[in-house]
Amino acid sequence: MYPHPFFRRLACCGLAIVAASSDASDDSRPLEEIVVTADFRARDLMQSSGSISVLDRATLDERGATHLEQTLAVAPNVNFAVGGARARFVQMRGIGDLEQFVDPKHYPSVGILLDGIELANIASGAVLLDTEQVEILRGPQGTRFGASALAGMVNVRGRDPGDHFEAEVHGGYGNLDTWHVGGAAGGPLGKTLKARIAVRQQRSDGFIDNAFLGRDDTQDIDETAVRGRLLWDPLPGLSGDLTLLYLDADNGYDAFSLDNTRTTQSDQPGEDAQEVVALGGGLKRDLGRWGEAQLRATWTDGDETYGFDEDWVYRGFCDGVRCDPAFEFTSTDTMRRQRDQASVDLRWLAERGRFDWVTGAYYHHRDEDLRRDHFGAFTSAYETHRYALYGQLGVALNDVLTARLGVRGEAFDDDYADSFALATRSNDTYWSGDATLEYRPAATTLLYLTLARGAKPGGVNTGATSSLPLVDPRFRAFVGQRSRFDTETVFNKEIGLKGRYLDERLTVRLAAFHMDRSNAQLESWLWDANNFIFVGMLDNVDDAENYGVELESRLAVTREVTFDVAVGYLETNVESMQVFDLDLNAFRTLRDRDQAKAPRWQYHFGLRWRPRDNLDAGIAVEGRDDSYIGYYHDARLDAWTVLNADVAWRWRDAELRVWARNLLNTEYAQHGLYFANDPRDGFAVNRRYLQFAEPRVYGVEINYEF
Repeated sequence: MYPHPFFRRLACCGLAIVAASSDASDDSRPLEEIVVTADFRARDLMQSSGSISVLDRATLDERGATHLEQTLAVAPNVNFAVGGARARFVQMRGIGDLEQFVDPKHYPSVGILLDGIELANIASGAVLLDTEQVEILRGPQGTRFGASALAGMVNVRGRDPGDHFEAEVHGGYGNLDTWHVGGAAGGPLGKTLKARIAVRQQRSDGFIDNAFLGRDDTQDIDETAVRGRLLWDPLPGLSGDLTLLYLDADNGYDAFSLDNTRTTQSDQPGEDAQEVVALGGGLKRDLGRWGEAQLRATWTDGDETYGFDEDWVYRGFCDGVRCDPAFEFTSTDTMRRQRDQASVDLRWLAERGRFDWVTGAYYHHRDEDLRRDHFGAFTSAYETHRYALYGQLGVALNDVLTARLGVRGEAFDDDYADSFALATRSNDTYWSGDATLEYRPAATTLLYLTLARGAKPGGVNTGATSSLPLVDPRFRAFVGQRSRFDTETVFNKEIGLKGRYLDERLTVRLAAFHMDRSNAQLESWLWDANNFIFVGMLDNVDDAENYGVELESRLAVTREVTFDVAVGYLETNVESMQVFDLDLNAFRTLRDRDQAKAPRWQYHFGLRWRPRDNLDAGIAVEGRDDSYIGYYHDARLDAWTVLNADVAWRWRDAELRVWARNLLNTEYAQHGLYFANDPRDGFAVNRRYLQFAEPRVYGVEINYEF
């Protein structure tokens, strides 16, 4: 499958610019150093092995981004699933969770950290408040994060307080009645203490019109976020930090319509809300010639409500419409989760001559209580514990060659009980790690080869086990065999190049990878039309593979013009998977099937012009190929390409920015469902139903620093 024609034309233009760059003036602007902080030690991005994208503050501002979902299209082979008001799960290289309803999820395949604090499984809480940069690490991060990063990790790092007092206020307004106001302030509170606090309130009506209720805000955004940060240096060689995060999101959920438009007819719109309080802190102790000891601890308390109008229409919809009122039903499905989690991580880092090492111990505990209201009440209680020991050793073999070896052993146990009298306990042990060889033939070039293993524990398919007595007899054997799913492992082989060339005006990051998935945890669904029951479950597939290429490059063409490229190519395969095909109304074995939500091409091209120090403008094109929605049918999400732009003007300590995303108002979908949900045909015709992405959105931002 070939990329969009516009993408091919732009690629040719990009190659032409790179080819011509050697004739650019010698006074062109060098590219700045970027530091990655997600690993055990902070390292220069261009000296860090692994496929990593870093989105700085300027990139976030240019997109008018206030949430993680508005940034991920910049990074190659990174996707996300919506299914609510905000993105709920992230996929990297075709691996990642797609949805969550009744089943508890141990850990998402792609982890998300906010200032070192793990989000409680849901990416919708990843607001960008006072953010310094977003780091996207692709591939298993087993030694550092274990089961929290089977396919990768997103690390959102906020701004630290500085040595002098500084403050800012900001606000913005855009179409769809979108606005936000906020500010931040920080600096020293004494000789040993520095602090910074930031707050933002955001509102938007969203881009859904509800024709039945006569409202345009049933999928609105209503979010309040607060971040506090303390840095403490009480004694020489001893330092500490503390972060407080608070999020109150009261967002609506009313995304799907029977006619596949942005106009719905729901009489009971849902919600995608959560309230989260989180604390994270750490201590560092300099041990002199013995290195450094670090202690980090986090605690999170979250309440989440996720619900929707299941029939998407109103009571009486069939009156005057070509459908039999006997087929009409009215139903809502609401899930309320209360999550508490805590973690402790103790490690020792040291360097001695040609050697450097890390060793540590980790503990994580989580409680999750669920109440589901759907034709009656269902409750469950779920508790997990995770214990890990890990270590990493690096050796400088000579002046240009370095080897690193890391390993992590983890033990996992869980305890589950629900109101259907299902009670289970399980435990598992698994290991992950990596081996890397780094070769630096020149100061500006890094070549690396990495072998990495990741693992994610198995568990109980509670949606399947609770539905087993209710489904048609012909489905019971299939569902009963999937009451549990096993631990998945991923083995990643990766080779990469990072370099700075043309007097450091050109940076290139190139990676090629191949990933073997064993017992791949793939989301499957079964529709029992006789009993009107949808059964969701995680199914294990013995053999699956993902491989591809990722390229990121930035060229300072002149002092005024920079050109950015990010391209991802991905091939995925499921060797064999048994499903109940909705269209065939029969069991079917998928063979050599592409994985869901794994577009073959993803791309981003950006051109930025800075004619003066106080003026800059940019234009960017990004898009992706089509991809399968799921496995129990052959429906796909269409390919798409969008155009973004912005202009910024600065005067003294003030900045005014005008931005637009999807400037050409391209209609495309970010999520999809496939089943029969229309009473006008007696629920007899399976169709693709789409959750559309944002249309043209634009706004103006004002920021003042003092």
